Amino acid sequence: MSKTNKPGTLRRWWSVLRRPSAKYSILTLLVIGLFGGIIFWGGFNTAMEASNSLSFCISCHEMRDTVYQEYKETVHYQNRTGVRATCADCHVPRPWGYKLMRKIQASNELFHKVMGTVDTPEKFEAKRVELAKRVWASMRASNSRECRNCHGIEGMTEAAQTEMAWQAHEEIKETGETCIDCHQGIAHKDVSEFDE
Repeated sequence: MSKTNKPGTLRRWWSVLRRPSAKYSILTLLVIGLFGGIIFWGGFNTAMEASNSLSFCISCHEMRDTVYQEYKETVHYQNRTGVRATCADCHVPRPWGYKLMRKIQASNELFHKVMGTVDTPEKFEAKRVELAKRVWASMRASNSRECRNCHGIEGMTEAAQTEMAWQAHEEIKETGETCIDCHQGIAHKDVSEFDE
């Protein structure tokens, strides 16, 4: 019989866990830690999901008065099928690790909100191309992952597209281009002519 399987080993471990550490037993501290962790994790995830809502995204006038107004005129907002893509669908990855990284990057946007970097329509327009280029670069780096959550080349039908669109979508299978290479102005003002 190995040392760890002796009959007294479990009793000794249980005794250590029940032994008081200052005021509480180690077992009590572990249980408190477990429940505290569950509550923290639930609150953290709830806050992350709340920050993905459309109402959260347009809660500042910079978004509500500019890009949101443009978005409302697009097929992503209103269409024949009634399926709406919100800000998070295009700008926040679904996989948890990527989502967390995006939320950390978004803290920089909150910093600039507080600092007033884009707090007027004029300041926003002056920064628009730079901001758009960052989003495009991110989408290229992820192979337009967020676009592909809803749109997949393999699910497209020739009959539902123009001949030119069908040919372009067939060609990207070979060229490795990604959605954002052709669809830069799909949900907001098209500033792609300024892309270098």
